[in-house]
Amino acid sequence: MSNRLALSASPYLLQHAQNPVDWWEWSPEAFDEAKRLNRPVLLSIGYAACHWCHVMAHESFEDEDVAAVMNEHVVAIKVDREERPDVDQIYMAALHALGQQGGWPLTMFLTPDAEPFWGGTYFPRTPAYGRPGFPDVVRTIAGVFRDEPGRIVANAAAIAERLRPQGPAAEAFGPVELDEVARRIARAFDPVSGGFPGGPKFPQAGVLDMLLRAGRRTGEAELAAPAVLTLRRMARGGIHDHLGGGFARYSVDNRWLVPHFEKMLYDNAQLLTLFAGVGRETGDRRLLAAAHGIVDWLAREMTTNGAFAASLDADSEGVEGKFYVWRRDELDKVLGRDDAAFASAALDITPHGNWEEVSIPNRLTEPDDLIVDDDRLRSVSARLLAARETRVRPGRDDKILADWNGLMIAALAESAGALNRPDALEMARTAFDFVASTMAKGERLGHAWRDGRLVYPGFATDYGAMALAGLALAGVTGETAFRDAAAGWIDAALAHHRNPNGPGFAVDADDAPPLVTRPEALVDEALPSGTALLLSASIRLATFDADEDFLTRLDGEIAALMGRMAANPVGHAGLLNVLDERLRLASIVVVGEGDVAEALHAEALALPASERVIRRTPSLDALPERHPARAGREQVSAYVCAGSRCSPPVTEPGKLAETARAMGRA
Repeated sequence: MSNRLALSASPYLLQHAQNPVDWWEWSPEAFDEAKRLNRPVLLSIGYAACHWCHVMAHESFEDEDVAAVMNEHVVAIKVDREERPDVDQIYMAALHALGQQGGWPLTMFLTPDAEPFWGGTYFPRTPAYGRPGFPDVVRTIAGVFRDEPGRIVANAAAIAERLRPQGPAAEAFGPVELDEVARRIARAFDPVSGGFPGGPKFPQAGVLDMLLRAGRRTGEAELAAPAVLTLRRMARGGIHDHLGGGFARYSVDNRWLVPHFEKMLYDNAQLLTLFAGVGRETGDRRLLAAAHGIVDWLAREMTTNGAFAASLDADSEGVEGKFYVWRRDELDKVLGRDDAAFASAALDITPHGNWEEVSIPNRLTEPDDLIVDDDRLRSVSARLLAARETRVRPGRDDKILADWNGLMIAALAESAGALNRPDALEMARTAFDFVASTMAKGERLGHAWRDGRLVYPGFATDYGAMALAGLALAGVTGETAFRDAAAGWIDAALAHHRNPNGPGFAVDADDAPPLVTRPEALVDEALPSGTALLLSASIRLATFDADEDFLTRLDGEIAALMGRMAANPVGHAGLLNVLDERLRLASIVVVGEGDVAEALHAEALALPASERVIRRTPSLDALPERHPARAGREQVSAYVCAGSRCSPPVTEPGKLAETARAMGRA
């Protein structure tokens, strides 16, 4: 018998639709029910690809006895954190206020007024791992709620005080401090495997991007080197799917060998940008191959309705990683003896395994100077992939998220040239068209779409990521309609997402149904904060348009956020990258048509995307009146513009990068 979640569009909620738990979706009606019954609310937050969410569901939510305890004592609400990142952010912050480490599933207990008063993450069915059994937790909390309401009020008030928005720190932070932060972080990286020392290891793309930018900005190669090392070790590790492409969410060990096997769209979007960009700069074939693999994986497994699905599950047939791992004897059956021996050595698939008696394909132990027959490895890998495709696949969360799609659209557009992949650009166009046509109402965006149902209104990250996608496509294609869409979304965010408590943006729109507090979009999570995305998009738009007034207003916003950057640079890596962008971003204007203009445009695209926006124009007269390039000569040429000045016209392909360096912008 199904419960209320059977009416949901969320794949995660639908996973729980047959539970004997009397689940509610997040809604005013659920809290009204808690008030009517005078019960606490049990809020369970997770996502479809979450392994430990599945474990807790199997142990507790599918169990008739546990469900009976829940149905007797609490009003149970299930939330998909990917659909409602605002709800997740508030109650994860509440868990941190209790002094606990965060994670999913997030299990919080609330008053009927949605005030958090106690919580945790995963709880086992019976006491284990030093944690109480979940049914005991529910009974105890319900008893305290009934018999000691004063304790509940006190706990909720203490947490509410911790959740109250804090004023921005006043500590100075500027270009000198930006460089010093990069030096500190570079020194802290693992010199063998990259990333921060120990395990688990997360890609932390924003931090890697910050180090790469610092290396280019200062000329200190040792700042970029830890990021390049990290990308190279990830590309060799088991976190990288060597057969099907793409990267898992994180590695549980310190070598990037053993992944938590779920694959997330947002990780792969950010990593595509890094692998393609660094691969082009260094000529490293493995980094470029990893970028190609992400595009191939997207095309093969993640496309839905022309846009991109959210994630792939870690589990198949109830076992984490089963779809991805191999036994040595399977190689013989698929490849025959000789090729099996080759694959065993190349991909570390051994008789005893490298993880729980099975093998995760990887190339971590391969010496740098070993010459591998790449053609043979590609052939063998293709045959293994074909065999793997016959296995029971992990579940796919096929909802379309505007912000995650925006990140991937921008990554595909910017990477298409480096990879010589016109198909990547076409994928970006198609996904952009879907979001713009299906998930927008005028200049307002929704957040999530599935089966014709839209979660609306959207969040700050949706506007920032899709604006960046539009500006990336405008630069690559020369079509100003993409710029116009980006400008409209930035205007909508400025109208509806300004932070009422200080600088930056709020997660929720001002006309969204109110929550217990309005969360600020300032701290990065697995993707940059909404403020970082929107400020980056705004800087890029203002630079594209040569709008010095807008840039001046943005300077004030950035200055007001500098104290936060100083207090927690890793948590604000997105804002650090915004500051770098403001210091170094140039506008490259390519004028005219024909072979020379196309060559100049291609050269502009080869410059680091973080340091330039590109504007194609048929003539100088077609530029805005205020644009400084209008003072140039009317011919096929390119100009590098920074602020109110532009370089002399570049008319010879091959000279644009040199001119950008001379302008201090590359």
